Amino acid sequence: MTSPMTRWRVLAAGSAATLLLAACGQGGTDGDGGTDTAAAGGDGLTVLAGFYPLEWAAARVAGDQATVSSLTPPGAEAHDAELTPQDVAAVGEADLVVYLEGFQPAVEEAVTSEAGDAAWEAGQAARLTLTAADDGHGHGAEEEAHAEEEAHAEEEAHAEEGGEAEEGGEAVDPHFWLDPTRLADVGDALAERMAELAPDAADTFRANAEALRADLEELDTAMQETLAGCAVDTLVTSHDAFGYLGDRYGLEVVGIAGLEPSEEPSAADLAEITEVVQERGVTTVYTETLVDPAVAETVANEAGVQTAVLDPVEGLTDESAGSDYLEVMQANLETLRQGQNCA
Repeated sequence: MTSPMTRWRVLAAGSAATLLLAACGQGGTDGDGGTDTAAAGGDGLTVLAGFYPLEWAAARVAGDQATVSSLTPPGAEAHDAELTPQDVAAVGEADLVVYLEGFQPAVEEAVTSEAGDAAWEAGQAARLTLTAADDGHGHGAEEEAHAEEEAHAEEEAHAEEGGEAEEGGEAVDPHFWLDPTRLADVGDALAERMAELAPDAADTFRANAEALRADLEELDTAMQETLAGCAVDTLVTSHDAFGYLGDRYGLEVVGIAGLEPSEEPSAADLAEITEVVQERGVTTVYTETLVDPAVAETVANEAGVQTAVLDPVEGLTDESAGSDYLEVMQANLETLRQGQNCA
């Protein structure tokens, strides 16, 4: 019988080819990092996304029924993205602008001032239930019911407070796409929104979302099976981006920096994390693409352990370990298998 991991690899290869074909008709960014509005023309919908995971999901759902572009240029750090005047103008002209509240201030400002009814916020569909205070552990059956109740309350607060909902003074963690099942939920919701904008293509959008969900559920199965038998269940990362991954797969995440990679940890914080690494038998501290590895390398050197690159998939670069979300997440899974000593 073919293993779930093998089946997923086959599906991932097929989905990457599908995305490559779809990307041929998509808009991109110009040489100055702004949105290439000329490339985003045509008869279908024009869709802008705040950053890569939203762009990828939107492109998969839209297929050949829309042109999809990202407001964050390749290689740029998504949190700190700045928009050109052309980008801001494109936000006002797009049929759909997919963004995430509380994640990209410049994008959110442009959406608020220019997008109007074209704005579509992904956080509601993604169920942003974690805060910076959550430890990334999975919940037991009894805790799940309580967590679900809290999720509804947090979603309401998230909507009312512009993405800055807090629990115990902690900001909501926006990095939902590192749990593939939440990204699948966003794909389903995007299909319904696109169907409202282009009813004649509704069946296409829903079929594409169903195919996207199938790929993401295969990835989820592979991750569950691989990460279920890890000797080390503490995940030490450059910044606190992997909470949803930890929550889904039973790993406790310790971010050296906070939710923003630019946050500077104090000397006391670094000493405490170094102690955690040593006490818990952590063998690998993870650096990231698009983030300076110096602080994580300092912790690893002090603790006498190795480093490895774990990609938060906030954007793709020439250094990324894959050409799309699925390939990068597969590479992440192999990195975690080795770094967490998984059976």
